[in-house]
Amino acid sequence: MAKAKPITSIESYGIYSHWDAKEKDLPQITEFTTDVPAQLDIEFGFIINIKKAKGQKIKFCVFHPDIPDEDGEVMPPFEGEQYVKTNDWQFYLGDTIWSPVDNKVGIWRMTIELNGHIIADKSFNLLKEAEGSATEFWKHRGY
Repeated sequence: MAKAKPITSIESYGIYSHWDAKEKDLPQITEFTTDVPAQLDIEFGFIINIKKAKGQKIKFCVFHPDIPDEDGEVMPPFEGEQYVKTNDWQFYLGDTIWSPVDNKVGIWRMTIELNGHIIADKSFNLLKEAEGSATEFWKHRGY
């Protein structure tokens, strides 16, 4: 009997609540968007649902814009692997912005592969906030 083909879908993408990888619960979506303001500690990415793939391995990758490390060298993409834990499984792939914020602006691409095929691919445009914007105005006032 032929093995069932995995079924995948991106459930949500954009800006999320703070996420702790040690916690069982995934972060909550706060805004569906691919345009993300470049702010310290902002959490962004996507949640994918994978069905009929228990025990198979996914490979994920986060391609950053040309962000330099402490030695001034461009950081390589962040890569990892994870086994699909159940036959109806959700996985969060995301990142957050750290200091200094200015060198994080640009396109961030996130991909997930299963069996050598890309099953999820999302790009986020991190934008520097315009000075004098409403967000900037309220942020300086503690909101």
